[in-house]
Amino acid sequence: MRKILIICISFLFSISSHAQNLTVTARIDSTVIVIGGQTALTFEINQTPDKKVITPLFSDTIIGGIDIVEPMKADTTKADNGNILIKQRYVVTSFEDSLLYIPPYPFVLNGDTVWTKSLSLKVVQPFQIDTASNQIADIKQVMDPPFNWKALWRIVLIIHLILLIAIILFIIIRKLIQKKPIFENTSPEPVLPPHVVALTDLERIRNEKAWMQNRTKQYHTEITDVLRVYIEKLYDVPCMEMTSEEIISNLNHLKFENKTAYTALLQILKLADLVKFAKWEAAPDEHEMSLTNAVLFVNETMTDEVQTEEEPQTPKGT
Repeated sequence: MRKILIICISFLFSISSHAQNLTVTARIDSTVIVIGGQTALTFEINQTPDKKVITPLFSDTIIGGIDIVEPMKADTTKADNGNILIKQRYVVTSFEDSLLYIPPYPFVLNGDTVWTKSLSLKVVQPFQIDTASNQIADIKQVMDPPFNWKALWRIVLIIHLILLIAIILFIIIRKLIQKKPIFENTSPEPVLPPHVVALTDLERIRNEKAWMQNRTKQYHTEITDVLRVYIEKLYDVPCMEMTSEEIISNLNHLKFENKTAYTALLQILKLADLVKFAKWEAAPDEHEMSLTNAVLFVNETMTDEVQTEEEPQTPKGT
């Protein structure tokens, strides 16, 4: 009899010991959700670290009507009593408008089973559904995702970094490799008046004296080209595309306004045509006369040009 009592006490002590070595709790974050809503179902296992607990496994559903949205995530931490605390977390949802019963589940340690408490989940339908319309309706309202400010700032920082690298490379290439200043002063040169440009070119032609080096055709071509550019800028006549006769015809008004300039221009163009096209052998004084008349033509016509630029406009009514 005493032996039987000792065996019973040992058995009860063994059961109590295993129960103390394993405790399991089940909880659900929200007991009420709307159709399509989500909540978390968590099993907390408090056990000794050297034992293996057999736990229930779920694949797609917990029970009929409760679907698993995210698979189990396990997290293990140390408990205060030296045991380990294992949390098994499932994210679940449901599409049934009803009260769903979650039964107790067994957790086994060395042949002993510990059951969780039962839970319930209420799934409600917040929308009024018109069953007569036979139309498909959304289960939930469309959710706009929050704006990702971190991604925007990341893009802005990358763009600024690329610009900074490009500026540094430009400075290195410009300063160290090309040996040039980083910024060049590109202020435009002042535009000289047409008569200044013409007289400067005519003075150059006088000093070169190409006709004395048997380059008479070049000599007269350069003189007429200087005058063509001058007349085009002064009178807005496209002389570079005209023949000598067309230029004289367009400046026919000079015959009455400035006969000296008109006569000088007529001599220059006619002699240039003879030298260029008829191979005329001009005398030395004719060469000099063409250049002298070119300077005379510019001096005679630039008076009107300078006055036009310098004279202020007279206000109307004075």
